[in-house]
Amino acid sequence: MGGHPGADVHERGLKGPFEAQGWHYRRSLASRVALLTTIVVGLSVAVAAAAAFVTVRMAMQSALDESMLNRATKAAEGGALAEIQLQLPPWMYGAADVRIAVITANREIRSLDRGPDILELGEPELAVARGTADQSVRTIRTDAGARYRVVTVPAGTDQALILAQSLAAQELVLRKLGLAMLIAGALGVLAAALAGWGVARNGLRPVRRLTSAVEHIARTEDLRPLQVEGDDEVARLATAFNSMLVSLAASRDRQRRLVADAGHELRTPLTSLRTNLDLLAQVDAPGASHGRLPPEARAELIDDVRAQIEEMTNLVGDLVELARDEPITHVVEAVDLGDVLDRALTKVRRRAPLVDFQVHAEPWWVVGESASLERAVTNLLDNAAKWSPADPPGGVVRVTLVDGTLTVDDNGPGIAPADLPHVFDRFYRSEESRAMPGSGLGLSIVRQVVERHSGSVTAGAAPTGGARLTLTLPGAPEPVSRAQPWPDEVRRG
Repeated sequence: MGGHPGADVHERGLKGPFEAQGWHYRRSLASRVALLTTIVVGLSVAVAAAAAFVTVRMAMQSALDESMLNRATKAAEGGALAEIQLQLPPWMYGAADVRIAVITANREIRSLDRGPDILELGEPELAVARGTADQSVRTIRTDAGARYRVVTVPAGTDQALILAQSLAAQELVLRKLGLAMLIAGALGVLAAALAGWGVARNGLRPVRRLTSAVEHIARTEDLRPLQVEGDDEVARLATAFNSMLVSLAASRDRQRRLVADAGHELRTPLTSLRTNLDLLAQVDAPGASHGRLPPEARAELIDDVRAQIEEMTNLVGDLVELARDEPITHVVEAVDLGDVLDRALTKVRRRAPLVDFQVHAEPWWVVGESASLERAVTNLLDNAAKWSPADPPGGVVRVTLVDGTLTVDDNGPGIAPADLPHVFDRFYRSEESRAMPGSGLGLSIVRQVVERHSGSVTAGAAPTGGARLTLTLPGAPEPVSRAQPWPDEVRRG
């Protein structure tokens, strides 16, 4: 029977990242630094040791070849060959490690030192005896496994003098040198590993402190900034993390204020709605002593309930819009702000038929979200219509769109200087507006949408004495392909 498929998937999910990334990703950063240091030092020591060994070996070989060639040349040119063919002269007693032989052009070989090993001489030596080569230097291995360095020089007509010296002493020196280099290299690699581990441990101590602090924040959700020491990369990382903590704390505070304010704003319409529904239930209950409501009063009460439900619907929609704290998507479309203004005017004119909207709009294209831009423009127009006088002669709202700047002027009482810094805050309502419908979220949505589109919105006084709200968005008079950025010379904002 097979095992549980979820367990198999879970096991593969746990093993997969390690198998894909490799075993070294499971090691600590300090161990990886120490390992990398050890590998680099080991390779450096190996290359240096190999280079030194080869250099010493070549130097010893060159010195030995030069010495043997000098001795062979002096022996061949000094007239001693006739003497050594009869007996070994006294001057060769000190060269016990050198074997001497004579080879003729017809392959006759005479060994003068009567050594136990037989050298396998060949064509290189014969070529020197025949005069076709000036000299010969090579290494020959005997049947017994010994290695000799063999030097051949001309020694008269049709013969050559051969000197062969054992390489045992040289090989012994090279073996001792190799062993010494191996021991020194191993000690160097060990010292490098210890030094790398120490440097990694000390150098990564700030990283460990930062990691512990971050883990503490993750466990406790304590968003207090971290302590920053120095000005190195770790300090820069801690500074950047502190900036992220500040942003996160501000976002959490905004969400808490939004929830608290939303609860406060929802409490009033919910209470009124429940009161009206309870009243309808009581008067419609069978056997009610007070009788049924007149049709006019019942219709008025139902209209009141509908209005409260619509107010709550708008409030929930505004809260959802304000809860979107993320920036707009990079892949967006080109939007004609004039078309957005026309659609917003159509909606607002239906809701405020007594207000006269005087509009002057020039083409202006922006890159963004058409729906959110329409909502922002609609909120601006609704705000102006709400504060305009009810009579048509005074209820005039002037709307202009020129070079990406949308200006909305009304003929209302204007905005008090004390309220100007707060008109775009969430749930902010002036003393005059508390008796009017609304939740205090409309202009907050305008600011949020405009800022997501890299624009700005301001409030001030209109020349007619009312309020002026100004919205500015970056764009261009002509549409540009969505795949291309806006030219710098036509950007605004």
